[in-house]
Amino acid sequence: MASLVLKDVSKLYPSGALALCKVNLELSDKEFVAVVGAEKSGKTTLLRVIAGLEEVTSGNIYIDGKDVSDVPPKDRDVAMIFRNDTLYPSINVYENMAYGLRMRKAPQAAIEARVKAAAEILNLSDVLTRKPKTLTAAQRQRVALGRAIAREPKLYLLDDPIAGLDDNLKAQMRNVIVNLQARMEGTFIYATKNVNEALSMATRVIVLREGVVQQIDAPANLYDYPANAYVALLIGSPSINLLNGATLEEEDGTLVAAYKGVKIKIAPSVAARIEDKEAYVGTGRKVIIGVRPEDIKWGEGLSATVAATEEADGKLYAECEVNKGVSFLALAPENTQKGAQVSLMPDGEHIYIFDGQTRITLLKRDEGYAATGYADADVKPMAYEEEEGLKKSLKPQPEAKSKKKR
Repeated sequence: MASLVLKDVSKLYPSGALALCKVNLELSDKEFVAVVGAEKSGKTTLLRVIAGLEEVTSGNIYIDGKDVSDVPPKDRDVAMIFRNDTLYPSINVYENMAYGLRMRKAPQAAIEARVKAAAEILNLSDVLTRKPKTLTAAQRQRVALGRAIAREPKLYLLDDPIAGLDDNLKAQMRNVIVNLQARMEGTFIYATKNVNEALSMATRVIVLREGVVQQIDAPANLYDYPANAYVALLIGSPSINLLNGATLEEEDGTLVAAYKGVKIKIAPSVAARIEDKEAYVGTGRKVIIGVRPEDIKWGEGLSATVAATEEADGKLYAECEVNKGVSFLALAPENTQKGAQVSLMPDGEHIYIFDGQTRITLLKRDEGYAATGYADADVKPMAYEEEEGLKKSLKPQPEAKSKKKR
């Protein structure tokens, strides 16, 4: 298989739309990395520039140490599997899986051996003579995977390949892909909008926002040590509670976060991790406080009213209004009802703090952080205003209207 390195890879379209901005990535041989982000985050573009289907505007791409930035797609030895990947309807499963090998003029014996091996791995041996229209959606997607692995490429690029399947089939296909990667010992990059999918499948995850990398790290590190407020919001289900516009104050030797009349005690272990603490405590400088629903203690502290309840993954969550301007989504005891008067308090040991302007974390990593050994995990994201300003500067500006003649 292959290693992959991206150095300052950018993709700017003629319209001025920034698809990728100075992406740096190091991917080891046999690694499984996921790429997550919302619509138009750059996930598909990232895969396409690696495959050579899109030209980079600047930067370099290395596969096994070789610069392939200007190498045609057919010579990069990369397989890309798309969402709802199209099969050739007029030929059977065997010929669909053999197609790429035939185009590369592989010997018939090699084609026979590779297709049969791929079919066995993907449990397709019984359908090799059938046409695609007779297959289930999951079988068709496995054929698309089989067409890729029969080629034995250096890199597998999967662009949200199971997005169109129902939940049961998605679960099956996730297992197929994870087991396939382990069995083939392949190097996989898997793009998806489904964050939980990425966290459960990959060893590392790339978080993209409108073409800009926010963080690259192991799933547990993204959850416990988000680089900025966007990563904190994206990673975790249900989403984290964010209090934007809070301040940090000292009261009787204890650090508290104050927000619209509500005060949350911050544990000494968290307070000790705040970088440049003097610039924030007692200065009125704004911060963003993050509290996950599962890190809110029930039955003590702030008085609140349950405004609504919802179930997710077999657990009950309650939207609790502390006052007119403050509410928290919290993991709730069973049988909690709308309208109930409750008490709750964010756990001071599990508080996230971000700068109110840059949105970058103020908390240094502690001994709980599990280092990945990759330099890209230590790269700080751009400040929010810097990122927004960059994208704005790249967009074509409308021509100034000519002044009317007097």
